[in-house]
Amino acid sequence: MKTIVVASTNPVKAQAAIEGFSAMFPAEEFTVEPLRAVPSISVQPMSDAETLAGALERARLVRDAAPEADYWVGIEGGTEPRDGQLGVFAWVVVLDRERQSQGRSGEFFLPEKVAELVRSGVELGEADDRVFGRSNSKQQNGAVGLLTADVVDRAGLYVPAVIFALIPFKNPELYPLQGK
Repeated sequence: MKTIVVASTNPVKAQAAIEGFSAMFPAEEFTVEPLRAVPSISVQPMSDAETLAGALERARLVRDAAPEADYWVGIEGGTEPRDGQLGVFAWVVVLDRERQSQGRSGEFFLPEKVAELVRSGVELGEADDRVFGRSNSKQQNGAVGLLTADVVDRAGLYVPAVIFALIPFKNPELYPLQGK
């Protein structure tokens, strides 16, 4: 059984990691270990670049903290202003002992009421809770689940990004190692 260390204690991120790995490697067995990792970026990343940097830093932090694992995964949700709206997405970085890869989720746009709070410095999960009258939605269905009536929830947003990050691991002959 291979061990995946996810750089978060949020159960949504652990669920997304195990679903992505299991989909890409159905013959393998995996166990997921959530581990708290606090990157040096903002609590609420406000750009694509900052979000990717946060996912990478998270993965590296847990690799350093749990070097015996087989894979280390950083998942970071972020926002980016686009044409007067605030887009929401996630980056996923997967590391093993030889390879580093990343994948990005799809993007959706926040309603202005939520976007205003986020622009003022409120973390997205907190903004969702305030606007939708919820508690701890970021460890449940998240903004995307609230806005789609759970047609897509937070884990469902992250799973494709995990799968995209695993493409070079599934096809190593097509993605030669270029250093660590």
